[in-house]
Amino acid sequence: MSISHAPPVSPAESSSAGKQGASTGPDSTGSTASAPELVPLVPSSARRTRVPRWLRRTSGPLLFLVLWQVLTSVEVLTPEVLASPGTIARVGADLVSDGSLPAAMGVSLQRVAVGLLCGVAVGTGLALLSGLFRIGEDLVDASVQMLRTVPFVGLIPLFIIWFGIGEAPKVAIITLGVSFPLYLNVYAGIRGVDSQLIEAGESLGLSRWGLVRHVVLPGALPGAMTGLRYSLGIAWLALVFAEQINADAGIGFLMVQARDFLRTDVIVVCLIVYAFLGLLADFVVRSLERLLLQWRPTFTGR
Repeated sequence: MSISHAPPVSPAESSSAGKQGASTGPDSTGSTASAPELVPLVPSSARRTRVPRWLRRTSGPLLFLVLWQVLTSVEVLTPEVLASPGTIARVGADLVSDGSLPAAMGVSLQRVAVGLLCGVAVGTGLALLSGLFRIGEDLVDASVQMLRTVPFVGLIPLFIIWFGIGEAPKVAIITLGVSFPLYLNVYAGIRGVDSQLIEAGESLGLSRWGLVRHVVLPGALPGAMTGLRYSLGIAWLALVFAEQINADAGIGFLMVQARDFLRTDVIVVCLIVYAFLGLLADFVVRSLERLLLQWRPTFTGR
């Protein structure tokens, strides 16, 4: 019979020892070690910056306006070369108050809308015919590739001979400028669809129209939206040339009149209107792109 000489253990010490044993465990050497503390990691892209994004996006144009105003104040830029921002703002307000600028914007927007609608129909139709069918590619693609290398501005004399000097040649120029970039992007989007997706659709029993509707067209939609954004920029560029053809209304008509009277302030106002209309159209297309392409997560920058 052996007698233990260990001191008695109180209930409090026994409870404390039990808690320590639950929080520690033996390692490979047999000793006990405390569990490491977990620290949550926040990715750098999720950290909020102190400067709002809208302020960062507007800082560039504001700095440009400040530099412009300084150069005109020290007469590095004379009014005959380029008017000051204050003068241009005053002239723009005068053009709005007398109604000439809103009327010109309405005419120009109508021309762009009609030309864009015709160009989207022509470019998308040819791209679908060439992208979905091999015989369509053989008949269409080579001709389109040759025509797109011809500068559409160089076709203005032919359009005047064919359509006269009314609205038809102006709309035709915009239509031609819009069609080619939309054709290229839609065609590339269709042919860029993964063939394994087509095989998966066929194995699920989709018909030819079902493959086009549920696989090909959704896969080509990102390219189509990119082509639409690019086509809008070409549409405004084509409008500048189109409104030089014996125009009696529109923003281009105001620019021609200002050129005859050496009014650089009116010319700059018209250019700013072109820029803002193009920016507004691009914003509409980007909003439509975010709405239609919610199923496709993309990289948004860091």
